[in-house]
Amino acid sequence: MQISAPKPSASTTHDVSAPIFPQGQMLLFCIITMLFFIWGMSNNLTDILVQQFKKSFLLTPLEAQLVQTAVFFGYFCMALPAGVLMSRRGYKTGIVTGLCLFGTGTLMFWPAAIIAKYWLMLTALFFVGCGSATLETAANPFITQFGPESTAERRLNFAQVFNPLGTIVGVVVGTFFIFSGVELSAARVVEMKAAGTYVAYLHSEIMRVVPTYVTLGCVVLLLALVISRQRFPQIEEDTGATSVAELREKIRSLLRIASLRSAIGAQFCYCGAQIATWSAFIPYVKQYTAATERTAALYLTGNLVAFLLGRLISTSLMRWFSAARMVGTYSIVNILLLGIAILRPGVTGAVSLVLTSFFMSIMFPTIFALGVRKLGAETKLGGSLIVMAVVGGAIVPPMLGLIAKHFASYAAGYCLVVVCYAVVSAFAFRAHRRNLAIAAPVVL
Repeated sequence: MQISAPKPSASTTHDVSAPIFPQGQMLLFCIITMLFFIWGMSNNLTDILVQQFKKSFLLTPLEAQLVQTAVFFGYFCMALPAGVLMSRRGYKTGIVTGLCLFGTGTLMFWPAAIIAKYWLMLTALFFVGCGSATLETAANPFITQFGPESTAERRLNFAQVFNPLGTIVGVVVGTFFIFSGVELSAARVVEMKAAGTYVAYLHSEIMRVVPTYVTLGCVVLLLALVISRQRFPQIEEDTGATSVAELREKIRSLLRIASLRSAIGAQFCYCGAQIATWSAFIPYVKQYTAATERTAALYLTGNLVAFLLGRLISTSLMRWFSAARMVGTYSIVNILLLGIAILRPGVTGAVSLVLTSFFMSIMFPTIFALGVRKLGAETKLGGSLIVMAVVGGAIVPPMLGLIAKHFASYAAGYCLVVVCYAVVSAFAFRAHRRNLAIAAPVVL
């Protein structure tokens, strides 16, 4: 059957005169934009949890990294069901469902901490990941369709500005409210074990995660209540898959679209590059400089500030430059910066890695917007397939770790990130050349 898509707009993706915001719907737009802040904050709180759980549960580095695995596995598992849910019930249902899943996961930290079982913490994080996946699957395509089509990339990049704001807040909150600042020496551990106080100390470190996550959970559930009472605009809806066979056929048909298929691959590589860059940053700094762990963490905050500045500045530049071409150019710049980090490890290399965060800032929303453009009623389902590609963040970092272990060099590990940016660059320039922003209607 033929599912019609909107007619191509005569405007270009960088039409200066086209309005970026929806008319008469600014309140709802602002509320939905808050979601970008929330999952950004949550995603960087997990970076804090890796170190906190490693200390409080006495984990190996591999076991501690299961924190990221649990979250991104939730993304992989929930993105497609979320897309199906919204195809049938609309964006509002998807957003409220995502907030409820997210809130449930954060509240689970309380009993998990009391029982002091790591697998329960991972289960809570899985629910948080499922909630985040549902929110991203809903909010990203909603923002692209919530206004003029010709300014979709600019609108989504504007909303995504609040994501790095959330990541910065997440790191600050985690540093001051989760980290205790107590780092025991080996001799002190022996003394506490002899005195019988070491187990109580470890449990107190576990319990430090509870206030932050319970507070976040309450805020999220309150926001779900507020959104459930909002009136959403009428946006072109899918006819809804009535059977598993029909859903399978829809997915198969979507994957025949070159622009969507390429966007999925590019998003996988971008997310892998971003998470790998930030996850390996502190070990890189500690290996090649004399910085302490806390100093290295401050450098990591510098990455997030650079990321935020990149979003703000680059979103403004999209008024005059093609979003696809900007992503392609930024990818090449990052390849050059990574070359410096690989060949000149040390302070110079660390600064180069910080600068890559500026240029990676617009990649996720722009790749997403280019991938779902002109999907029409299939935007939700197509968007869910792109969100599933976030699983690259669970696969690329361990691969970087394997390379770093084999060569005893984190600098060598960053060669994998170079490959990821090469894929993103190829996608972006191909999108620009073929004018994928005005792709043909979907044929099913």
